[in-house]
Amino acid sequence: MKKIITTLLLGSTLYAAGIFSVGHKNFGFSVGSSSGYGNTYTVVGVNANYFVAEGLSLGLGYQGWFGEDPKINEISIPLTYYIPLESSFSPYVGVIYRHTFIDEPYENLNIYGGRLGVALHTGANSFMSIGWVQEYYDNSSGGDDSRGYPEISAGFSF
Repeated sequence: MKKIITTLLLGSTLYAAGIFSVGHKNFGFSVGSSSGYGNTYTVVGVNANYFVAEGLSLGLGYQGWFGEDPKINEISIPLTYYIPLESSFSPYVGVIYRHTFIDEPYENLNIYGGRLGVALHTGANSFMSIGWVQEYYDNSSGGDDSRGYPEISAGFSF
């Protein structure tokens, strides 16, 4: 019984370390809803990340807000650190910069924020994550606004 437990723990440690190792790439997608400008949108996103150091990824993402006007598109640059643990779970913490393009008469936005959550290794090259994002909006009219929301995503790594 001890051998089985030790083997499972060792296997999950190697398994967890590999998916977030230096040089690995992962791609993710997200689908959800959000509201803005008095409308509710369907939000679809894709992102790609590259692990520049052990557990540290730098990414580029796109989100399109569909179904309503004004049209909204976002480009994001996340930096995320996955905390190495000896399990199939990896807590993560990160920062995000996002630029939002909004149709006139509205102004584009710069958004800064952070994220916190946990990733679950679901296969040799895949994971799911659940967490919380807190964003701060910087607009040119001098006002600042913020919001927080849960995030659930899935990704593939190679």
